[in-house]
Amino acid sequence: MTAALTRAERENELRVSQQRVREERDRLDEFASVLSHDLRNPLNVATLRADLAAQEYDSEHLADAMDALSRMEEIINHLLLLARQGKTVGETEQIVLEEVVSGCWRNVETGDATVITDGESTLAADRDRLAQAFENLFRNAIGHGGTSVTVTVGVLDDENGFYVADDGPGIPPEDREEVFNSGFSTNQGGTGFGLAIVKRICEAHGWEISVTESETGGARFEITGIESLDS
Repeated sequence: MTAALTRAERENELRVSQQRVREERDRLDEFASVLSHDLRNPLNVATLRADLAAQEYDSEHLADAMDALSRMEEIINHLLLLARQGKTVGETEQIVLEEVVSGCWRNVETGDATVITDGESTLAADRDRLAQAFENLFRNAIGHGGTSVTVTVGVLDDENGFYVADDGPGIPPEDREEVFNSGFSTNQGGTGFGLAIVKRICEAHGWEISVTESETGGARFEITGIESLDS
């Protein structure tokens, strides 16, 4: 009787969990639809009109307007990506950390910046989401540390995870809890969604992410709880 009740309770919890996932997916799909259609369509019209006006008139006001529209497009893209991350991942595959780091670095405008991979390891992850996380962390390092910053990716010695550190100006202690909040940015030109997306990706894998100070005084992001990490 006890075993049957326990099994029934687990089955009920599973049904409730699946229902919550479906409801969340529906809400995210609705939000993504608003972003991709209801907002982007009028934005495209405004951008086209501003571009045509700029061809007829030489005005700094039009240039500022086009910059603002471009900024809106960037924010919408980040919000859309954030909405589509979800809280769970589907299938995972074994990924060599050094290879994904190298590939992501090539996809980012790095200037004279340098990336160093310290150690070799593999982990099970959703390749596309993991790549998005690395690219956002790299953009964050370059956005705050400049195009001459050095970024180091390595495996943590005392925990099952890895880190992404840079030698830039770092993140003030009072801001470290807030940097993962949507819309928060210490960079005047940032959208404030890059690190929020990284956190969502980590949570979807069942990992945790935190930020501290690197050995050179820059920012150090630590991703832990990766049970599949093999060094």
